[in-house]
Order: sequence, then C-alpha cells, then structure tokens
Amino acid sequence: MWTGRGVVIGFACLAGLTVVGFTWLAEHALAQFFLFQKALWWGPLFWTPLSTAAIVWLTLRFAPGAAGSGIPQVMAALDPQAVGAARRLYVSVRLTLAKVLLTSWGLLAGLSLGREGPSVQVAAGVMHHARRWMPKRADVSDHSLLVAGGAAGIAAAFNTPLGGVMFAIEELSKGREQRSNSLILVAIVMGGLMGVSVYGNANYFGVIRIENFGAALLLPALLLALCCGLAGGLFSRLLIASLSGASTDWFSRMRRNSPVLFAAGCGLAIAILGVVSHGETFGSGYSHNRAMLENTDNTSPLYVVLKFLATWISTWAGVPAGIFAPSLAIGGALGNDVAQLLSYANAPTLIALGMAGFLAAVTQAPLTAFIIVMEMVDGHALVLSLMASTMVAAGVSRLISAPLYASLADLQLRRIQPSHAHQHGTAA
Repeated sequence: MWTGRGVVIGFACLAGLTVVGFTWLAEHALAQFFLFQKALWWGPLFWTPLSTAAIVWLTLRFAPGAAGSGIPQVMAALDPQAVGAARRLYVSVRLTLAKVLLTSWGLLAGLSLGREGPSVQVAAGVMHHARRWMPKRADVSDHSLLVAGGAAGIAAAFNTPLGGVMFAIEELSKGREQRSNSLILVAIVMGGLMGVSVYGNANYFGVIRIENFGAALLLPALLLALCCGLAGGLFSRLLIASLSGASTDWFSRMRRNSPVLFAAGCGLAIAILGVVSHGETFGSGYSHNRAMLENTDNTSPLYVVLKFLATWISTWAGVPAGIFAPSLAIGGALGNDVAQLLSYANAPTLIALGMAGFLAAVTQAPLTAFIIVMEMVDGHALVLSLMASTMVAAGVSRLISAPLYASLADLQLRRIQPSHAHQHGTAA
C-alpha cells in the first residue's frame, strides 16, 4: 500500500515539474515571438500562417490526440468506453511531449492560445504512466491517476493548488465515486506545489487594489456578469459548432478536406488581426491582462472582439491550444470596458470579476473559475463578488450553449467508435 502511495506522490511531483518546464518553454517562445514582431511588424503575415500549417500537419501526422485543448481528451480517457489501447489515443507520455512542443510552437507563432488547458493533458499523461510502476495489489485505479494528473496540471499551470482540487471535483470526476480520495487530493496539491517551489508563492497577476467597494459595485458587476455570460456562451457555442465538423458551409468543408491549407488561412487571419490591433491579440493575453490590472494599459474598445475572433480562429485551425488564458484576457477586457462605460472608480475590481465571469461562462465550471481567479489575483476580499459573478455568468451561458468540454469530449470519443461499429458489422 505504501509503495503504491509513494509512486503516486512521486509521479505527481514529476507531473508538476513537467508543467513547470512547459510553462518556461511556452513563456520563452512567446517572448521570442514578440521580439520578432517588434523588429518586423509585417513578419507575422508570413511566419504565423506557415507555422500554423506546419503545426497542424505535424499534429495530424504524428499526434492527432494532441489537437485542441487537452481537457476533452482527459475527459474522454475517463469515459468507460476508453479502455486499454483506446485510452492511449488521449493520454500518453508521447502525447505529453507532442503537446509541450506543439503548443509552445503555437505561442512562438503568435497564435491566441493558452498553455493551461494543455497542461491538463500533459500532466495526465505523466501521471497515467505511473500505472507501469504500481505494485500489482495497489488500490489506485487508472481513473484516479488521470483525475489526479489532470488536476495537478491545472494547479501547477496557474500556481493555484486549490483551483486544481476544485477542477478535479467539478470537471473531471462528475458523477463518479472516487476511491482513495485523500491520496488523490495529496497528489493534486503536490503537483501544484511544484509550481510554488519553482516560482515562489507569487500570484499569477499580483495583488490588486480594491477601493470604493460597496453598493456602487452592484450595477456594474451585474451588467458585467450578464455580458460575460452572453459572450462566453456564444464563444462556447461557436467552438462546439466549428469543431464538430457537422456544418456543410465552405469553411467546414475546407477544414475537413484540406486541413493544412485551412490552418494556413487561419494563421493569416490571426496575423491580420494581430497587425490591426498593433500586436495586442497575439499570444495568450497574460501580459495584456496584467497591464490592465496595474492600470498601465488603455485597452482599445475593439480588443474584446478582436481577441475573441483570434482565439476562436486559433482553436478552429486545429492546433494544440488551450483557451483558459485568452478567456481570462477577454473577460478582463470586458470588465475594463464596463468600468469605463459606467465610470467605475476601481477598474481592477471589475477586471477580476470579468476574468472569472467569462472563464465560468466558457467552461460552465463556476467554482473552478472563481477559485482560480481568486488565487491568481490574491482577491480574498472579492470572494462573494467573484462567486456571484461566476454563478450568474455560467447560468446565462447554459441558456445559450451546451457544456463545452463535455461536448468536445463526446467528439473525441468518436475516434474509438468506428472500430466498434466495424466489429459489429463484421459479426453481422
């Protein structure tokens, strides 16, 4: 029993350190892109389409399971249909390596994507490998290892161990009875602590200053939560529709028949949006959000729309890409816009509420969104406001769209269903 526990905790630490290394590589890749873009403003017009096409070709050729966020893959791996070899379609050490390299290349290309969602698949792949080293009688299931790994990925990526625990409860273990709960929670926290040990106990966006907190916040916060719910629900619905491949429009046919050429077109569109926005829409949006919170950035009123489009097109292209960081950027900008519209004195408060609200609306995981943002901005004074914002935004989103990750996980499961259908056909 103790050997099994030691293996789980050891691999949890390894998963967390892998995400730390992924974070370092991704951030340096994005920094290199911005140096290139600053030196040659027109450079992305050829570099971004070329890179996007190359990433999609490599993904389709060598690691189709690495495409997209990574969270739907882990959810699909947790499904009862995914057993044995089928599970390796979604999580493996090979996919972990591919995810790290291809997502980092996406940031080097200036695509509007995040590394946090991919970190879930990265850490789950490492954690799932632990089963090879477990004693035969160890009472830890593959399901538990995947939950622990995926949640440890979120914890390490955001430097928010509590957020990882809530992500495991709210997203990865829905409707399932967990065994070895205490061990799994320890593994999640250990994965998160690897980020803390390397980067220190620093907040993702620093500490925000909260002023004039009171009844004056009620109207702006309510308007913002509704806007986040509507925009996040629309974003989620767009992603489901465009990634399902069920449409018969020209773009969907092009994506099915010529995915690499379609990716190049998406890369060109992203480059044009980046040039039009003077580089603001390139990358994850992390530095842009931090600048807004520190009152050092005057966001263009068009930023929300342009970043929305850039993130949607980046995901639609088919590259390994997460949407957490861009969602935080879009929500933060929405909060900033509402603060300017209503002349609210303390914009950082609404920026934080917007980050949580839009993330909750996109993922329909309000508790995870609230805890992640609270830990990221050290916003303990905003606990009730963050909770209310995420609940309202997620509620509005549910009226517009089906749950994003659950829908995309169902699409992932189609990859193993044709083999079942073939078997039934042969038997008939």
